[in-house]
Amino acid sequence: MNQQIQIVNVDFVKQANGALVYRLIDQLGPISRIQVSEMSGLAAASVTKITRNLLRLGLIKEVAQQQSTGGRRATSIVAERQNFVCLLIRLGRTSVTIAAMNLATEVLFKRKYQLQTEQTVEQLEQYLLEHIRRSLSELQQNDYQIIACGITVPGFVDQKSNTIRFMPQLNLQKPWKLAESIQQLIQLPVFIGHDVRALALAESYFGKTRETSDSLLLRIHRGVAAGIILNRELFSGSKNNLGEIGHTQVDPLGKRCKCGNFGCLETLVSNQAIEDSVRELLQQGHHCDGVTLQNCNLDTICAAVNQGDPLLVELFQRLGKYIGQVLAVCINVLNPEKIILSGQITQAKQVLFPAIEKALQAMALSDFVQNTALEASELAHDDIIGAFALIKRALWNGELLVQLLED
Repeated sequence: MNQQIQIVNVDFVKQANGALVYRLIDQLGPISRIQVSEMSGLAAASVTKITRNLLRLGLIKEVAQQQSTGGRRATSIVAERQNFVCLLIRLGRTSVTIAAMNLATEVLFKRKYQLQTEQTVEQLEQYLLEHIRRSLSELQQNDYQIIACGITVPGFVDQKSNTIRFMPQLNLQKPWKLAESIQQLIQLPVFIGHDVRALALAESYFGKTRETSDSLLLRIHRGVAAGIILNRELFSGSKNNLGEIGHTQVDPLGKRCKCGNFGCLETLVSNQAIEDSVRELLQQGHHCDGVTLQNCNLDTICAAVNQGDPLLVELFQRLGKYIGQVLAVCINVLNPEKIILSGQITQAKQVLFPAIEKALQAMALSDFVQNTALEASELAHDDIIGAFALIKRALWNGELLVQLLED
């Protein structure tokens, strides 16, 4: 029994050390082996052995030698990002996006397919697998080295079993083993996660929370949900799912939410809720500059808010108060360094953000609010970057590295 525990610990240490070396090279390269050894605290011999394996895989490469400081000039190493490709899938409520991105975050292709409104889980899975098969064939014809697949969904994901437990548009009678089916098809590691939580992870890797330890991302789209980063790690809890703050009640007399409650934040500030509210105003005879029943979409609405339409400015100030009311609770509980707002609604941030901040000043602890920045996300490819972040995490924590080394 003790021998088994010791073997597991040795394997874990090897994985952790390999991940640490790769991450330092990926983040700080060009960097010498001596510098990696000094920064990681690992023996020079261990670093040499790890980098030898990474060189064999092609995940790192040697570049020009550094300037001599009196002895033999050290050779620098960097991460190889161009030759390795990730297959990325974002399965939404009405559409699926399939893309390929290399480790330099360059998109090689991205295609969006509409989903049928009425179909079984089995039909949807076969539809997805067929499009994935075609995409994989295209990548293989171009001699790309595909290393993994990342998937994000707007539902509850069990990270331990890599299964989907709930999706809004599907009636799942049992956990959906979509990742397993894709892995059998492509014969590569597959990583699956909640779309908003994965987006928060991407924000911490590539976006505005790179330099922070604790942050919260609030995503407003078809729904409203949050992703939480604590100590630079995505917080998921023992139950794997959290952050559904869109179902916090802010108006007890409001509309009924799909969760069964009344006046949830999601019923007021989601894209559809805003469009419906403006449409109702127009039908009641109100005038909104540039917005008609024919073009009543969030982009047009935000443009009118920015132009100072008084009715829509008042609406967005009220929405900002609701958002701030919920974020104030989050600040009091988590005390994050930054809150990032993501979604089309941020196009009207010049009106929305002051209203949110006013609510935060009134409802959250003053010391906490003063040290919490509120910013809009500027991530590119926010539909697929979350899936890429899942793969990046697996490289940086060694989970994917171990599988690549075993192949």
